[in-house]
Amino acid sequence: MFGIDPLYWIMMLPVLALSAFASFRVKSAFNKYSKIGSRSGKTGAEVAEEILRRNGLSHVGVSKARGFLSDHYDPGKKVVKLSPNVFNSKSVAAVGIAAHETGHAVQHAKAYGPLTLRNTMVPIASIGSNFAWIIIIAGFFLNMFGLVKIGIVLFSVVVFFQLITLPVEFNASARAKRMLQEYGLVSQGDVQGVNAVLSAAAMTYVAAAASAIMTLLYFLIRSGLLGGDD
Repeated sequence: MFGIDPLYWIMMLPVLALSAFASFRVKSAFNKYSKIGSRSGKTGAEVAEEILRRNGLSHVGVSKARGFLSDHYDPGKKVVKLSPNVFNSKSVAAVGIAAHETGHAVQHAKAYGPLTLRNTMVPIASIGSNFAWIIIIAGFFLNMFGLVKIGIVLFSVVVFFQLITLPVEFNASARAKRMLQEYGLVSQGDVQGVNAVLSAAAMTYVAAAASAIMTLLYFLIRSGLLGGDD
């Protein structure tokens, strides 16, 4: 149904283009600034450890993750996990990414509201992400409007999760930039590269939110809940 519906592609092509552009920007910025060494001479892991120490978070660990740009903060285990390209690298890109992920650990320690809300929503958002499409499609094919509405409600949770992710990520980047400069972990010459890498990464979250919103609007239109009809 959705794969051959012209309306679906009319609505989704712009956000798919945005997602592709965001992905290109991230890889381009990372490739460029991963070749430029940070003036501090510290690896991504060392930068993360220094930020944690400065914030009194000695109980939070720093470990190496698997995969390319798989960097993230695990709030359950209280560990900043950095990809090999960041963990061992002394590049401007590595320093920026490490500081961003450590920014999430600082958010967690300070009970930053949007992060707390996002972490609380993870289980139901995961259910919505995995099953909303199946439920909605099944509802359309079985002509069970109630089932369609259940799927839309579940997908709405996914959309809200994507939206609440934006302030979490923007705030982590803002904290990263401030802490890197305040703690003397970057020079003025490094700042431009850090900004470029983190700004490019932020666009991927904007693209994900836009994609989720447009998908929800499509479901609402096709279900007739937003002035359309099936």
